[in-house]
Amino acid sequence: MQNQYRLGIDAGGTFTDFILADRKGEVRIFKALSTPNDPTAAIRNGLKLIEEETGLTPQTIVANSDLCINGTTVGLNALITHNGAKTGLIATAGHEDSIEIRLGHKEDGYRYDPEYPPATMLVPRYLRRGIAERVLSTGAVHTPLNEEDVRAACRHFLREEVESVAISFVWSVLHPEHEQRAAEIVREMMPHVRLTVGSQLYPQVREYTRTSTAIVNAYLAPILQRYVEAVDGYFQSLGARHPVRYFQSNGGLALGRIVSDQSVYAINSGPASAPQAALYLGEPWGMQDIITVDMGGTSFDITLTRDGRANVSKNIDFLRYRIGIPMIQVETLGAGGGSIGWIDSMGLMQMGPQSAGSEPGPACYDQGGTKPTTTDANLILGYLNPDGLVGGRLPLNVEKARTAIKTHLADPLGISVERAAYGMFTIVNNNMVNAIRRVSVERGYDPRDFVLNCAGGATGAHITALAREMGIRKVMISKLASGLCAFGQILSDVKYNYMAPAPIRLEGAEAAARLNTLFTDLETRGTADLKADSFTDDQIAIRRSLDMRYVGQVHECTVDVDPFEVTEAALERLKAAFHARHEELYTYSEPQSAVEVVNVESAITGGVDKPARMTVAQGKGAHAALKGTREMIFTASGLAHETPVYDGALLGAGDRITGPAVIQEVTTTIVIEPGWVAELDATGVYLVTLGDAPALADSAARAEALTEDA
Repeated sequence: MQNQYRLGIDAGGTFTDFILADRKGEVRIFKALSTPNDPTAAIRNGLKLIEEETGLTPQTIVANSDLCINGTTVGLNALITHNGAKTGLIATAGHEDSIEIRLGHKEDGYRYDPEYPPATMLVPRYLRRGIAERVLSTGAVHTPLNEEDVRAACRHFLREEVESVAISFVWSVLHPEHEQRAAEIVREMMPHVRLTVGSQLYPQVREYTRTSTAIVNAYLAPILQRYVEAVDGYFQSLGARHPVRYFQSNGGLALGRIVSDQSVYAINSGPASAPQAALYLGEPWGMQDIITVDMGGTSFDITLTRDGRANVSKNIDFLRYRIGIPMIQVETLGAGGGSIGWIDSMGLMQMGPQSAGSEPGPACYDQGGTKPTTTDANLILGYLNPDGLVGGRLPLNVEKARTAIKTHLADPLGISVERAAYGMFTIVNNNMVNAIRRVSVERGYDPRDFVLNCAGGATGAHITALAREMGIRKVMISKLASGLCAFGQILSDVKYNYMAPAPIRLEGAEAAARLNTLFTDLETRGTADLKADSFTDDQIAIRRSLDMRYVGQVHECTVDVDPFEVTEAALERLKAAFHARHEELYTYSEPQSAVEVVNVESAITGGVDKPARMTVAQGKGAHAALKGTREMIFTASGLAHETPVYDGALLGAGDRITGPAVIQEVTTTIVIEPGWVAELDATGVYLVTLGDAPALADSAARAEALTEDA
C-alpha cells in the first residue's frame, strides 16, 4: 500500500481544495472552507472530510502518499493585508530610499495620476539604515565596508524588535563580499532574525528590483517559516514518509526549507499550477494554446499557455511591489463568487473588488452576510441548486439572496430583482473579459486562437458566457475544475531557478566562453541540488533564459533558449532568438545593431511521475442523468425559462447535452448557455463547443419533452 496516494492541497481565499489520486487512476476532489486565521485548520478539516467520505484516515493517506503538496495563500494574504514581519533594511548609504523613489515613477497605468496614493512601504523609513560602502559598476571597491555601521544598524533593529532583515547593496551582484560580511555580522548580533541577502536571493543587475525583491522576501519569511513548520509538523505527526512539497510561483515544487528561505517564490503559488493542469487536460487533443480562467470565492485568475509553454514574467509590479524572480504570469482580478454588488456615485451598478470571502460569505450562505454577491445573483438566476452547494453540505438561502439584491441594488435602481441579478452577472463577466484581454489581446495574442479552460468552483456558471463574449468557440471543463490548481500541483515537477549577472556584449570568443562558463556553473550547482534530493540524470531537465537588449537600450527582454554549448559561432543563435523575441514584443527588430546580455538564468527541473489519467465509464445517454428542470434566466429581460438540469455524477463518456442546460457536479455547477453543446470525454473532460443557438422560446417545450423521456 505504500506510495499508493498523491495528495494536493490548494488554499484559496474562500475554499481550500483537496485532490486525492491513487495509482489506479481514481481522482477525487474535496472542499473545505478556508481558515485565514489558522491556515492549517483548513487542512485538518479537509482531511477529516475525506475520512468521512472514503473511510481513509488522515494517517492512512499521508503515510501512504509519495507526495503531499501544498499551495498556500499565506504569503499572498500577508502582502495584501500588510500583515508581514517587522522588517529592517541595510542598504548602501544614500540608497535607503530607493524603494520609495521607485525609479522615479508610479506603476504603469497610474504614472500620470496625481491623486494615486503612494504604496505602503513594507520597511518604514526609521528601519532603513545606510551603510558606508560602495562598489562600482566594474565590480571594483570604491569605499570599503564600514562594519561599525552594520553593528549600529543591528543595535537599532534589536531595540525596535525587528523580526527580519534584508541586505541590499549597490552592485553587490558583481562584488558580493560586502553583503556577505554584513550578513555575518547580523547573524552574530541577531541570531534569531530571518535574514535575506539580496545578491543571494536575486543575483541580477538592477538595484531597485533586487532591493524590493529582498524586502518582500524578508517581510514574508517569518510568516512562511511558521506556516511551513506547522504544516510539516502536522504531516510528520500523521506518519509522512516523504517531506511535504510546496508549490511556488515559478510553476514548480520545492521543499519547505527552500520556501522558508525564498518566501517570495510562494506569493502566487495557487494559480501558478493552472497551466500545468490545462496542458495535461488538453494533451489527448493536442491542445497547447489554452487560456485558463479560475474564479473562486474571492478572485479571478487568468493564465495563458502558448505552444505548450506557460507565460513567465520577471521584474514585475505585484500588488504594487517590484518582484524580480520568475513567476508564472497570472492576471488577478477582484471578481469571485463573493464579489459584492454596489452602486457608485454616478448611480451605476458595480461588482467588486470587495468580497464577502468565506466569513461571512454571500448572503445566501446564511452565515451573517447581508451584501449582494455574484453567488447570490447566480442563485436568483436559477443557475445554482437551491438545495445547496458541495453536494448539499453548504445549504443556500434563496430568500436571503433575494433580500440582499432587492435592498442594495434592485430597489435603489428601480428594477426587478431578476433584472438586477442578470445585471450583476453581466457586469462581473465584463470585468473578467477585460482581464482576459489583458493577457491575450494586449500581448499580441488573438483569444479566438485559444481554447478556454475552466478552473475554480464558481467559473462553471460563467464559462460559456465568457467564451461567447471573447469569440472563443471551444471550452474545456474537467470534472475536477473546481480544484484544478490542486490537481495541477500533483502533476508538477520540482523546479528551482539559478541566476547570475552577465553584462556581456555578444561579440567574440571571450564573450562566448564567459557565457558558457556562467551557464555551466549554474547548471552544475542545480543538478547537484536535485541529485541531493534523490533525482537522477534522466529526471533532470534544463531550460535557459537570457535578459538581452540592443546596446544603448534602457530595458531588456527575456529570451528563452534550449541548452547548448555557447561557442563564438553559437552567439548568432542567441542574437537570432533575441531579434525574433524583440519583434514579437515590439513589432520590430534591428539585426544590424549590437546585442548585449544583462542577466542569465537556468531553470532546473526534477521530473516527478504523473498519476494515472482519470477515466469515465461509457454513458447510457444524457437522459439517464436528467434530474428535472428549473426556471433560469438567460437574458436581460429577466424572464425565466424552464431549463433541464443534469446530474454530472450520472453522465458517462460520450453523453451529449445541448444548451440551455445546467450540469450539477458535486463541487461546481456548469451552465451551458443556448447555442452550446457539451460532450463528456472518457478522460473526465467536458468539451463544450459553440453550435447553432436554439430559440429560448422553445426551451420550455424541450425541457418538458426531456422530462417525459426520462
